[in-house]
Amino acid sequence: MSEKVLRSDIDIRSAAERLRSVVLRTPLQFHRKLSDFYGAEIWLKREDLQIVRSYKLRGAYNFISSLNETSKLAGICCASAGNHAQGVAWSCNHLGIQGTIFMPAITPKQKINQVRMFGGDRVEIRLSGDTFDDCQEEALAFAASSGRAFIPPFDHPKIIEGQGTVGKEILEDLPEVDYIFLPVGGGGISAGVGHYIKTFAPEKKVIGAEPAGAPSMKEAIKQGEPVRLNRIDPFVDGAAVRQVGQFTFNICKDVLEEVLLVPEGKICSVILQLYNEDAIVAEPAGALSVATLDQYAEKIKGKKVVCLVSGGNNDIDRMQEIKERSLLYEGLKHYFIVRFAQRPGALKEFVNHILGPSDDIVRFEFMQKNNKESGPALIGIEVKSKEDYKGLLTRMIRYGLNYTEVNQNENLFEYLV
Repeated sequence: MSEKVLRSDIDIRSAAERLRSVVLRTPLQFHRKLSDFYGAEIWLKREDLQIVRSYKLRGAYNFISSLNETSKLAGICCASAGNHAQGVAWSCNHLGIQGTIFMPAITPKQKINQVRMFGGDRVEIRLSGDTFDDCQEEALAFAASSGRAFIPPFDHPKIIEGQGTVGKEILEDLPEVDYIFLPVGGGGISAGVGHYIKTFAPEKKVIGAEPAGAPSMKEAIKQGEPVRLNRIDPFVDGAAVRQVGQFTFNICKDVLEEVLLVPEGKICSVILQLYNEDAIVAEPAGALSVATLDQYAEKIKGKKVVCLVSGGNNDIDRMQEIKERSLLYEGLKHYFIVRFAQRPGALKEFVNHILGPSDDIVRFEFMQKNNKESGPALIGIEVKSKEDYKGLLTRMIRYGLNYTEVNQNENLFEYLV
């Protein structure tokens, strides 16, 4: 489909009318602390407060409600392990349409229960495959054989225009906005919001934020077309996709000022900051836009800025990993393989003379060498500040400690930690 035809298919104002009595018009919330820190006026668009705790309901409902009566009677299907599944499930229940939702077999029980809660008896959940790609293949095959409409997570004009209603609300609530920061996954929200903003206020700057471990949109723009990444870090599950959509790419390449990459550890630090300081429960993708602000600190001074908090479906079981990634990114947690001298008092010397007064051992385990003796030790140390780490290394060298920095070796780190 050509770009011209695609653009004519996007009718965000009609989508807004369709969604008016269904979705929440989420608040645009002024953030005093971020504003003071950046010398700007920072507002958060709180889609984490949406009915299913993410903006995904907008696109799903817009697509499903637009189906003809024959398609509605036949039912629909989709593949998703997260927010899209919940949006589809809620829409099926609300519209009285039967839906089959395919989810990977490894999907956490909490997410399955959420989909079941929103969908009620209108939704059947099928667990299939170990990855999303396997799951989606099964869903597409089911759609083809059953005649059911497949509801994609992002790459369709109806999905894009539904997500674009977020941009309409932003522009109506803060018409003088200068910058809008959006998370980028498959491209649905960035294409929809970007299209609306650039259509009705082309002077505004729309910035995309993508996880560093899954730079699919940035790579697509670089290559001039969507490309499939061989490997991604799936941590930011709401935005980590191997390949962006063709429809979404056609729009994003023109409406996004820039796509910035954000380290996963930085995202984790922002998740903890929002939770501890504002009681905002943001999922990793939901914190992406705020995590990007550091890279635009100079440009946004004195400006009005909106960051989209796109979702709040964060499993409490992930908090330990989130804290760990944050500490590693901030330079406050370090792992070492230490080969202690085979003499009495070597470990005591390490504790008494090498550790600083505020350093803390948070992990210690001997690595088994053989059945009779222990090998080197894996030690995790948490420091109070980045500067303390330099002192720790200086003392290790001074005392002639035989060590390896695990943090500096990606393969070793992934294997041991």
